[in-house]
Parts: sequence; structure tokens; C-alpha cells
Amino acid sequence: MHPIPRSMPRAFFVLLAVQFVSTLADNAFLIVAIARVMELQEADWCIPVLKIGFTLFYVLLAPLVGPLADAFVKGRVMLVSNAFKVTAMLFLLAGVDPLLTIVVAGWGAALYAPAKYGLITELLPPDDLVRANGFFEGATVCAVIFGTVLGGFLISPLMPVLHWPAAWQWPGAAATALGAGMMVLLLLNSVAMAACFAIPDSGARYDPHSIHPRELVVRFWKENVVLWRDPVGGMSMAVTTLLWGVGATLQLVVLRWANEALGLPLDKAAYLQGVTAIGVIAGAMLASRYVVLSHAVRLLPMGLLLGLVIPLMLLVDTIPMAALLMVLVGAMAGFFVVPMNALLQHRGYVLLTAGRSIAVQGFNENAGMLLMLAVYAGATALQLQMHTLIVGFGVLVTLGMVLICITYRAQWFTRRSAG
Repeated sequence: MHPIPRSMPRAFFVLLAVQFVSTLADNAFLIVAIARVMELQEADWCIPVLKIGFTLFYVLLAPLVGPLADAFVKGRVMLVSNAFKVTAMLFLLAGVDPLLTIVVAGWGAALYAPAKYGLITELLPPDDLVRANGFFEGATVCAVIFGTVLGGFLISPLMPVLHWPAAWQWPGAAATALGAGMMVLLLLNSVAMAACFAIPDSGARYDPHSIHPRELVVRFWKENVVLWRDPVGGMSMAVTTLLWGVGATLQLVVLRWANEALGLPLDKAAYLQGVTAIGVIAGAMLASRYVVLSHAVRLLPMGLLLGLVIPLMLLVDTIPMAALLMVLVGAMAGFFVVPMNALLQHRGYVLLTAGRSIAVQGFNENAGMLLMLAVYAGATALQLQMHTLIVGFGVLVTLGMVLICITYRAQWFTRRSAG
């Protein structure tokens, strides 16, 4: 029997609302930025570089953002983070290159991540973390759905043509037909920034530490070692690092696949990408209802199955079948990743602190994303065929999960023999 779920505190739902609006804007921004790259007729490899630019500061600032999240009230850190995103939208409207604007937004997002996830672990007991992550990932993926759909709408012919005042334009900026969509993004990020004032202080405080760059890097390296050497923490971080890297790249692969295999333009392809998130919501909800933290490791075989399902994209040539497959892939990913993420958060909180553990997690997951996106950008520059990329991603997930399963089982038998 499952225990009767406790009600979540009001502060958690305030955080949930801010996360929804911010993620909604982030995903719409990516579609608009891709459309702007295409409008400027830049090379195809510039599209994955956009994702690299957004992810870069997650890695570069990783030693700093954890201590920052722990040193200040996390709601105020989230406020500053969203202010960076508002600035990025103003740059985009002024005609600044989309790569530079997405780098500014990524800077804000890097500060935002350890604050929001760290606040979850401060607000809730460990037994509620899987359920809380189910809520959080469900809301996040809802925002991904609506954000990608919104992004498709914002670049569609249905939007009016509006122009930013010429006096506020960047020197030499090329004209754009995406002004109305950019203004909507500015409004959404402004709402997310204002909502951060309503996030309460959890009351958690941590011992102060030096912010000297050398000491930050040395301590961050040690924190990485602590979490990777923990059998459960290392296993869950390996899983999330692998799947986040593949998932971020697969997001762009789906856009290209929808265009090449199904003949969909970017605005329609964005809708199909959003369909995947419906499955993630279903999987996340099932995980939050039926998976307890202590049983999360039993889901490892799900990762193997996920890798085998991805190449099925090559057998699909109709939009309804494509949508069904995307829902299936999303559901499997949601049911698997949500408990792994909760398990990693809990082990990190026990071994380190809320902010520092999330910073370590973010560093590794986003380093994986950078690596995979760089490989995809290189493959695009080399004009590799789509079927080669899709099969490659499926093989990568399957082999990666085989290696993780073998390593974890070997560690489990070693601990059992020693005990």
C-alpha cells in the first residue's frame, strides 16, 4: 500500500508557477532564435551552436553558481537570473545577433538552475522528492509543450509584423519580421522576473565559503569527486548526464527529421516537437504516483529500452504515426528520468548542500549536452545523413545504459561482499 500523500506547501506551488512561465519563455525563445538564424540565412550548423551558446555558462559558471545559490535567498537569485533573460530579449529586439542574445539568456539560466532545484530540497522532506519532481517535471514539460507550440505560433504568418523603434536598434541590424514574437517573449520573461518577488525564503542557511576562483574550482572538483564516487549518486548522475545530452540534441534532430521526412516547415515541426512532451508528462505523472525513491534503481532497464525505440523514427512516414512515436518516447523518458533526478538530488543534498549538489549535477549534465551538441554541429557541417544520426543516437543510449548497468551491478556486488 502507498502512504496517503501529504499536501505540498504553498511555497512549492509559487516556485512551480515561476518555473512554468520561465520554461515557457525559454522554449519559445529557442524556436524564435532558430527562425532568426534562418531569416539571416546563416549556415545550418549555427542552429546547434545556438543550443551550445545557451548551455555554455551552465558549465563555465558551475563552480560559482552553487555557492551563490547557497549564499543568498534563492528567490532573489532567481529574480536576477530572470533579469538576464529580460535583457536578452531586449537585445534580440534591438537586432543583436541571436547567438549573443542566447548566450546572455544562458548566463541567467545557469544562475537559475541551482536556486530552483536547491529550493525544492530545502522546502520538502526526502520522502516527498519523487512526487515533487513529478509535479515539477510535469509543469516543466507542460511549459515545454506550450513553449514549443507558442514558438511555432510566434514565427508563423499569423503574427502581425511589428518593428522595434529605429532609435533602439543595434547599428547595422538587419530588419526582421519576427518583432511581434520577440515582444511576446519580452513580456513573458518580465512576468517571470516579477513573480520571483513572491517566492518565500525557506530559512535554510549554509556556512560561508571563499569565492576566490582557485578555491572555488578546487572545492568544486572535490564536490564532483564526492558525488561521482557515491555508488547511487554516481549511477544516477551518469544516467541523467547521458539522457540530457542525447535529449537536448534529439530536440534539434526532431525538428530536422520533421522537415526532411514529413515535409513540415519550422513552425509546424515545432508543434510535433511539443507532442513529445505530452508523453513526458504522462511518464512523469506515473513515476510520481508509483515510484518511491528507494526503488528508483529498479528502472535502469527502462533506459536500455529507450535506446532501442529511438531508431523507430526511421520507419515512420506519416504525421499521426510520428506523433504517436514521439509520445511513446517521451513517456518512457519521463517515467525513467524523474526518479533518477530525484534520487540524484537526494544523494547530493545528503553528501553536499542543496545548491552545491545541483551545481555539480548541472555541470555534468550540461557538459554532456555541450559534447553531444558539438558532435551534432560537426555532423551537420559534414552533411551526414539523417538516418545515420538517428541510429547513432539510439546506439549511444543503449550502449551507455549497458555500461551504467554493468558498473552499478559490479559496485553493488562489491558492497555486498564487503558487508
